[in-house]
Amino acid sequence: RMAAGLKFRQVASLFVPAAMRIVRFVDDQGVTSYGIEANNAVNYAEGCPYAGPLKDTGKVAKVSQLLSPIDCTTMFCIGLNYRKHADELGLPYPKNPIVFTKVRGCVTGPGADVVKPRIVNKMDWEVELAVVIGKDCKDVAEADALKYVLGYTVANDLSTRDWQKQPELAGGQWTYSKNFDGFAPLGPALVTADEISDPNNLGLKTWINGELMQDSVTSDLIFNVQQCISFLSIGNTLPAGTVILTGTPFGVGEGLKPPRFLAPGDDMVCEVEGIGRLQNKVVADPSDVKCYHNPSAAKL
Repeated sequence: RMAAGLKFRQVASLFVPAAMRIVRFVDDQGVTSYGIEANNAVNYAEGCPYAGPLKDTGKVAKVSQLLSPIDCTTMFCIGLNYRKHADELGLPYPKNPIVFTKVRGCVTGPGADVVKPRIVNKMDWEVELAVVIGKDCKDVAEADALKYVLGYTVANDLSTRDWQKQPELAGGQWTYSKNFDGFAPLGPALVTADEISDPNNLGLKTWINGELMQDSVTSDLIFNVQQCISFLSIGNTLPAGTVILTGTPFGVGEGLKPPRFLAPGDDMVCEVEGIGRLQNKVVADPSDVKCYHNPSAAKL
């Protein structure tokens, strides 16, 4: 049965609820649940968003902690995907999407503290539109790509420019630099696809300690949302729950003159139009364990 008051459309055998904002949370009893935002509150939801439409129970939850709005199964990320961002770094536009991955341990939710690892000197912010796949798909034509989207949320693709850019530290690959715990905050809610008429025309902003740092629109994407999904699906099954981070616009700390990087105590707010604001705080690494690494390779 469909929940009362909700409208559904059928797209590639995936039923998507209209104008629904989905959250995931821990309640006052310590139970993790999906919920639906309604009337400035959160109602418990029944079901799994990948198995069919969630049912709004109408029962108001006492939310103890908001989590990432979905349980991510796989995360693909697109690098250097905004024209003005490539321009600020003096880099040519890529001919195909630049792809890297993040592990599930990176994912955290709104309001969570993010540790600045003790081996990192150049931690940077990156607001991004995150696309959530709702149905397994493979070899998807560009024209059909949005049929497989469950919804959208806000992401902060936190990065460490020293471990990303210095071959002496990590061999020139990006994986290690972007996969520290908490380096993929998602939230505050998953807005279902019906509520976003055009994902390629949404405003994105980042504030650091209240100062506006990023202010752009997804129309500046080099590869739009449909192209990213289609490209990633070539010979590759994207399971339901796959999150795709579509890239960050200009205004990152690395591109400033002089460059500016995050420090413990910094407050980060990322916003995508029509979805909401994702807020997290940077904190110091509490560990002093002497793990193996070669600090002499770093260029400060």
